Amino acid sequence: MTHQMKVPFFRPSVGDAEIDAVAECMRSGWLTTGPNAAEFEKRFSAMLGEGTHAVAVNSATAALHLGLEAMGVGPGSEVIVPTLTFTATAEVVRYLGATPVFVDMDPETLCLDLQDTEAAVTPKTKAIMPVHFAGRPANLTRLREIADRHGILILDDAAHALPASHKGKPIGDCLADVTAFSFYANKTMTTGEGGMLVTRNDQIASRSRTMRLHGMDRDVFNRFTDTKASWVYDVVAPGYKYNLTDVAAAMGLVQHARLDEFLEKRTRLAAEYDSALSDLPITLPPHAAPEDTHSWHLYIIRLADDAPVDRDTFITRLQEAGIGCSVHYRPLHQMSVWKPYCSGKSFPAADDYFNRCVSIPLFMDMNAPEQERVIEVLHSILGGQS
Repeated sequence: MTHQMKVPFFRPSVGDAEIDAVAECMRSGWLTTGPNAAEFEKRFSAMLGEGTHAVAVNSATAALHLGLEAMGVGPGSEVIVPTLTFTATAEVVRYLGATPVFVDMDPETLCLDLQDTEAAVTPKTKAIMPVHFAGRPANLTRLREIADRHGILILDDAAHALPASHKGKPIGDCLADVTAFSFYANKTMTTGEGGMLVTRNDQIASRSRTMRLHGMDRDVFNRFTDTKASWVYDVVAPGYKYNLTDVAAAMGLVQHARLDEFLEKRTRLAAEYDSALSDLPITLPPHAAPEDTHSWHLYIIRLADDAPVDRDTFITRLQEAGIGCSVHYRPLHQMSVWKPYCSGKSFPAADDYFNRCVSIPLFMDMNAPEQERVIEVLHSILGGQS
């Protein structure tokens, strides 16, 4: 019975193929970065087109950090960041001693506001970091025009955006200088923990590969497969420990092969929600622009002024009914660590969004009775015709 069913906010789609791949890797004796990681990078770059470098790392945060470092961001630099994002987008700027400059969101797209973005550019601006929020691509065409006009770079935070596309080209191969993907447990594909930096810039790729493993000029797989002795290497910079394990990459290879399946399912679930929730006092999530593809990482609704309950009461009612939910995100300008960077600024669109937003369950293995239960509960709380 659907009225007795509890529905989690998220449940990973991990089957026997992923489990077998991980077990095979563990039996092989090669656990750290090795042949699976190399193959994962090869397949990822092939998906994005000839000339694309893919650098596997242990998180999207690592990819963002490496990308900014390779771009030359450092003390005295400014990087434009949307306030509506996870804190990692901004924190990597501070890792390098640079200054995050926050801009408001566009309420129509949930991505960074383009007018605010251009207004925030100064002679110190080194890069713009658009976030393809919830999986809806930002307007990279306009952002590229802004970046080129001011001679700055674009680092795509694409943690939500696999496999999204902009004007027919996949995110990761369209207009950004560097793109960072996430394979965290609840993303559109997962390695448990993991990420990928992609770029067509040879220098950025080379620097990122060096810096992901202690600044050594040979990575671990190269050192143990090359004819040159494994201990023959140089340390050319004070790098980081960001490499992806072969165990994680084994899982990633299976998940990567399922991307089309995952996208089809998420798109179908989102369309079902759109149809079933259209009469409720809510704003449905923005769809992708024409010629773009939404990855539907998240399905975020916003309560309207005439909703019978406020956002926090709505969440409580969902939890009481056994429906998992979340909030993505409290804007960064409201967070203690980032408030000093926002003195004298206002972010009205993000503030309004935060007071209304709720992310409801959407995941690859969600079945029809589970989605029907979510829809039933939303109608019971908000008063639509079920």
